[in-house]
Amino acid sequence: MSNEQLNSTFKKTRSVMKVLSQYHSYQVIGENNFPANGPFILLNNHSLATYDGFLLGLKIFDLTGRLPKALGDDMLFNFSPTKYWCERIGIIPASPKNAKQALLDGEILALAPGGMIESLRSSKERYKIKWNSRKGFIKLALEAQVPIVLAACPQADKIFHVYNNPITDFMYDKFKFPLPIFRGLGPTLIPRPVKLWHYVSEPIIPPKVKDISKEVINSLHHEVVTKMNKLILDANNFS
Repeated sequence: MSNEQLNSTFKKTRSVMKVLSQYHSYQVIGENNFPANGPFILLNNHSLATYDGFLLGLKIFDLTGRLPKALGDDMLFNFSPTKYWCERIGIIPASPKNAKQALLDGEILALAPGGMIESLRSSKERYKIKWNSRKGFIKLALEAQVPIVLAACPQADKIFHVYNNPITDFMYDKFKFPLPIFRGLGPTLIPRPVKLWHYVSEPIIPPKVKDISKEVINSLHHEVVTKMNKLILDANNFS
């Protein structure tokens, strides 16, 4: 995508993200681990702030000229303003069909397997991922035979302090609606100016198998989750 092809919505979003990038002194460690070409699945942890994923996507765009296709919650597409915004910056509705098509089109497919439930976890669960029951992306990687690249940004969990409370749990369990109780800088909702960085893994190559069995899926899933937990630990130790 050339600068001439960028739409105004993308340009405005990019400008905001550049300000946030400076605000958080953002950087990427391991940027050479992104495959130079071809489709791949990019997995990241999900913070309440969420925009740390956008910082990574725009960094990839600046490095390669490729804008990742990100899977977004259906809720984003239920309202015209957010639907329009998503369509203009490369977010697509989360579904196996859309995910597979993006890879067939040679795109970088970005997703946070923990989804909304991971983003809503309280600060008592800081740095923890909730991927244990999320295995659709594993099957997708095996079917499409594309690499998986992990990107950990655990410090994003420090942007806001998220309170553990029954209201958030009830709204999610009953309506799948996000209603977190949180604060940022002091008593405000201003994001804390914590330094952010993404730690990027080397590509994980899925095995070639004739039969994508439950055992094969579970084995690769265990490998990915183990490596992501290790990557989060390594990222936290980076300074």
